Amino acid sequence: MEFFRIHKDIPFMRHALVFNVISLITFVLAVFFLATKGLHLSIEFTGGTVLEVAYDHPADVEGIRTTLAAQGLRDATVQNFGSASDVQIRLPLKPGQTSAQASEVVTRALSQADRSVKLRRVEYVGPQVGRELAEDGALALLLVVIGIVIYLALRFEWRFAVSTIIANLHDVVIILGFFALFQWEFSLPVLAATLAVLGYSVNESVVVFDRVRETFRTKRGMSTPEVLNHGITSTISRTVITHGSTQMMVTSMLAFGGPALHYFALALTIGILFGIYSSVLVASPLVMWMGVSREQFIKPKKEAVANDGAVV
Repeated sequence: MEFFRIHKDIPFMRHALVFNVISLITFVLAVFFLATKGLHLSIEFTGGTVLEVAYDHPADVEGIRTTLAAQGLRDATVQNFGSASDVQIRLPLKPGQTSAQASEVVTRALSQADRSVKLRRVEYVGPQVGRELAEDGALALLLVVIGIVIYLALRFEWRFAVSTIIANLHDVVIILGFFALFQWEFSLPVLAATLAVLGYSVNESVVVFDRVRETFRTKRGMSTPEVLNHGITSTISRTVITHGSTQMMVTSMLAFGGPALHYFALALTIGILFGIYSSVLVASPLVMWMGVSREQFIKPKKEAVANDGAVV
């Protein structure tokens, strides 16, 4: 299905150097912010206290945040949990404060604001658990990268695999750079969104490269830049439909999902936007500069040899 068709190929590769310089600058800035500011990790990674409280009526989440902020707990994460009357509160670790003390401060403050509140559960997440989660997340990211490289190398050619993984890691680092720059909370849902962006970007790269491979085989009069331009241009309509539909859903989560889905949707939004850019304007120029050519996709015809040894 196509919304539109562009009959004249857009010369993307003519400006390949400009696009990659922009990408390099963005990437370096993201690494700089990660190195200088670091990520604002959630309690799943750093450790802390998780409380679940229930009310006899729909909870006022904003009111709970204001009450906790008045107690000096401005870093507390408050969100509905299960139903409108159930609330989950996550508190980061504080030096010299035990989990019991933290839960006592919270329950006392909430009881003073509303007598109907009931404490359902208190759970302490230790820093050791958080460290294991961080290590498991990094391992998951590494395994995804290795799997993508193997898949693309088998389906296409090693140049496509290398260029795609560079472009996809470019997306991941930029997402992390945004979270470091603005000190948004990096939690397990955000890690899941980051891994999802990897697969999402690979899908876009596979579609473009599949059209490039097809063009190499069918249009013999084109140079490599022209083949890449044709492959990208012929998939633009599909890109608009796919990414536009996905972004509509993600924007809905961003606007109406509340604090529980806010950073998850934000990470996906950044990943989708930069995923389109990198798949088209980063991966394709890298493939061109690494020397992809028609000969790598067309098997040479075997010469038939006659009985007398003469070549037919």
